[in-house]
Amino acid sequence: MAFHDKKGHCHFAAEQVPARKGVRRLDRVLIISSNEKSLTAILQLIAAESVSVTDTADSAAKGRQMAAETAYQTILINAPLKDAAADSLAIELAKMTGAGIMLFVSSEAERETEEKVMSYGVFVLSKPVSKAWFYKALHLLEAAEYRTRNIQHENQRLQQQINEAKIINRAKGVLMEYLSMTEPQAHKYLEKQAMDLRISKLEVAKRLISTYEY
Repeated sequence: MAFHDKKGHCHFAAEQVPARKGVRRLDRVLIISSNEKSLTAILQLIAAESVSVTDTADSAAKGRQMAAETAYQTILINAPLKDAAADSLAIELAKMTGAGIMLFVSSEAERETEEKVMSYGVFVLSKPVSKAWFYKALHLLEAAEYRTRNIQHENQRLQQQINEAKIINRAKGVLMEYLSMTEPQAHKYLEKQAMDLRISKLEVAKRLISTYEY
């Protein structure tokens, strides 16, 4: 079933299409295709993946706008597009989004296109696309996208730990400077305050810095 939002974007809800057994649900997919026949074929393929909502765009400009407004899990681009080179759009979207991106091209252009987009993590499939190859490629793309997301989350966690350690060390410096504590004494003080007040060492550190430095 198709519906339009307030901005005029077309969406296809795939809940009414029976999903393949054992396939997990995708959050949101964007299909960019200037060819109506190809769009219909891709919609039929993606429907079996039990997608929450599939959005469509008939041009690079519209696809670029929608990708900027919505966080898509997967973006499928069908070449050629009427207003831009599909491979250039794929690279652009790979840089600006965290979505897994698949690009459909003619068999003649497959190798040349792969050389252009491979380093950006774009998956290329030549047309006509078989169902088996499409589903396999989609699952590989999803796996790569989830691996990237997990790495990003781990990097964020490590960066947060580093930032917290800096604040705690800064608070120790405050205690050493203003209360003439040694580093071990400052460390024990922070731990005791956190235990007594039932708050984290980070919160204790922030309060100390706020009290003595501002």
